[in-house]
Amino acid sequence: MSVAAAQFALSGSAAAEPAGQDTSDTRALKPGTNTSFASLKQIDAGLLNVGYAEAGPVSGAPVILLHGWPYDIHSFVDVAPLLASSGHRVIVPYLRGYGSTRFLSNETMRNGQPSAVAVDIIALMDALKIDKATLAGFDWGARTADIIAALWPERCKGMVSVSGYLIGSPEAEKSPLPPKAELAWWYQFYFATERGRAGYEKYTRDFAKLIWQLASPKWKFDDATFDRSAAAFDNPDHVPVAIHNYRWRLGLADGERKYDDLDKRLAASPVISVPTITMEGDANGAPHPEPSAYAKKFSGRYTHRTIKGGIGHNLPQEAPQAFAEAVVDVTAES
Repeated sequence: MSVAAAQFALSGSAAAEPAGQDTSDTRALKPGTNTSFASLKQIDAGLLNVGYAEAGPVSGAPVILLHGWPYDIHSFVDVAPLLASSGHRVIVPYLRGYGSTRFLSNETMRNGQPSAVAVDIIALMDALKIDKATLAGFDWGARTADIIAALWPERCKGMVSVSGYLIGSPEAEKSPLPPKAELAWWYQFYFATERGRAGYEKYTRDFAKLIWQLASPKWKFDDATFDRSAAAFDNPDHVPVAIHNYRWRLGLADGERKYDDLDKRLAASPVISVPTITMEGDANGAPHPEPSAYAKKFSGRYTHRTIKGGIGHNLPQEAPQAFAEAVVDVTAES
């Protein structure tokens, strides 16, 4: 790990900082340096045939990078080679409803339950014969990593979670937020309607681009960058999975009974014990909790890093060096 740290030329590492301390923008790598992955693969795992990118040596310490909505694996296109160069085996899967990932059966419910997405990743680890991995992600990906760390800590070596602790439940969602906070969730309420479902289906790319702009107001991404990720939304399951996720959160859509036990455990807001680094961009325009609101949800070795420089919601793509450094550091601490 000392070699890996040297390769990253870590500056101002937050590993020794108290939780909540800000860090300076450490981006030595220009975002957008890479535009594609060298290796794209497919594998049957659980309910899915999963499409994923892979980089680094097969014998390296496994790292699984998890994207959010409405993004895709290209959020990690600069992070993956950094981690691979330090000897990690890097796996970047398309979540259900994205890219080349497909359900194996037409009969399977196009379910967006967070617990179902987490089970997908456990199944992928099993298929790849990965017993334990460092998990890192943002948005849906951070929530998925949180769930795995909470319910299957034996499978999680360490975790990097943008916006911290994102485990919730339909019951918890019943409590109204102040009006300004509710406004930030406008798309969730839009998706609760049939007009919203039809609108997202008709204008998927326009909708996603608007979310990118609102969630990362200082990120000046170009059309080529957006288009590379937007291709993943052409997946036939994308709209039903996304709509179900947001309706389920509000208690407006049923999940599958086979996940009831997992959801019951998650509704208790379990504490996460694995080594964790939480991160936040200083210009995140998406709804997100303050770090002080979730610090006590991590009982193991824990640090928070705020990344400065106008960094928005898609932190790994906007600040790949800082994100990769966090993955290296939390893996070293494990």
